[in-house]
Amino acid sequence: MAERPAGLRVELRLVRPDDAAALAALLVRNREALAPWDPVRPAAYFTEAGQRRGITEALGHHAAGASFPGLVLVDGRAAGRVNLNNVVHGAFRSTDLGYWLDAAVHGRGVATTAVRAVLRVAFDELGLHRVQAGTLVHNHASRRVLAKNGFSEIGLAPRYLQIAGRWQDHVLHQRLADDPEPRGAR
Repeated sequence: MAERPAGLRVELRLVRPDDAAALAALLVRNREALAPWDPVRPAAYFTEAGQRRGITEALGHHAAGASFPGLVLVDGRAAGRVNLNNVVHGAFRSTDLGYWLDAAVHGRGVATTAVRAVLRVAFDELGLHRVQAGTLVHNHASRRVLAKNGFSEIGLAPRYLQIAGRWQDHVLHQRLADDPEPRGAR
């Protein structure tokens, strides 16, 4: 899956173990930029071995039908992750969306394009009904990305996740499979 926002070639594919070195380098370079939006991570998370372990675990969940661990590529190079986590089938057919990107590509439409691509995976390939995402209340950029992809805000979840070392409120968003696509989405 590839699109070209702002002249960039943005692709989404399943992450692979051989992506570990590139992801570790990205995480080290973006550690400070990601810190306000992420859980506190152990030092091992930022290493190639730590990324390889995480990828192996994520691919195990994927093989069991419980996730889609995606890699975002910009002009052929790793630029971040977009994931469908906690996939539930049956009557619920729902998942949680999470993503992060290299700060070097922020503000260029990459996140919007990557989220659009993973929505196609959720709805067209996995046959899900609902994708949920939570954002910190003050994360206006992420809230815009979700709005551009047709998500609606469904409420406030007090002390929802432990981010940057403390329990923080999140705004919950959802996109349903039968919601109309935003203009220019395809």
